[in-house]
Amino acid sequence: MRLFGTVISLAILFGCAGTKPRTVDYEPPPVSPEAVAEAVPSADPVSRMGNKSPYSVFGKQYTVMPTARGYSEEGIASWYGMKFQGRLTSNGEVFDVYKATAAHKSLPLPSFVRVTNLENNDSMIVRVNDRGPFVDDRLIDVSYGVAVRLGFAEQGTARVRVEHIDVSGVDDWRNSEVTTYRRLQLGAYELRSSAEDLAEAVRELVGQAIPVTVSGVSSGQQMIYRVRLGPVEGTDSLEQLDRIQANLRDNGFPEGQRLP
Repeated sequence: MRLFGTVISLAILFGCAGTKPRTVDYEPPPVSPEAVAEAVPSADPVSRMGNKSPYSVFGKQYTVMPTARGYSEEGIASWYGMKFQGRLTSNGEVFDVYKATAAHKSLPLPSFVRVTNLENNDSMIVRVNDRGPFVDDRLIDVSYGVAVRLGFAEQGTARVRVEHIDVSGVDDWRNSEVTTYRRLQLGAYELRSSAEDLAEAVRELVGQAIPVTVSGVSSGQQMIYRVRLGPVEGTDSLEQLDRIQANLRDNGFPEGQRLP
């Protein structure tokens, strides 16, 4: 996880509030704001990875929220880029500088939030899948793409509002004793037809040997239809999941959230 493997690098990158993160990083190839798509909220389960609580960094202790419902806070946002391109985030996803993702010290992973630049009122939805920033008074660390879309990539930081987006039907796997991940949740939809369309497309990609199923779960007064892949059998199930997720990403599908 990037949290423990690169936290020293983060301190070097973001050691001076209000300056651009250029000390040991370098700016990614330019992208237009319109090319950065905001995240689409989905009922991905709260993962075991990245949600240890409490945890310590630089001698300071942090606590992960039991729930993000109702969370809203204002503070300083910064961004991180190519130094972490392709590395795993704290919950095991692959960091992409152009995707709408972010790091936060205490929100459950993953969470969806709306980030609003209070200096120009631009906003977008991002997926929180990483830990940080652990420097000064910074509230959230977004990808380079998010910073471009929100208009502060050049200046390096901006004052923002971060508001949690509640999603129905989210499981919480933090207290699960299972340590082997053999399934993926690829999405959750209000319309069964949307879930079936995704399931059929993924079946065509991965073949019939690996199950891809659609199941309904009641959430309040509505049904949520989940698309899940697996289980993946065998002693190399984790390696198989790595290959499957890479194949999904390369073909434009959601890479999914790992499940026991």
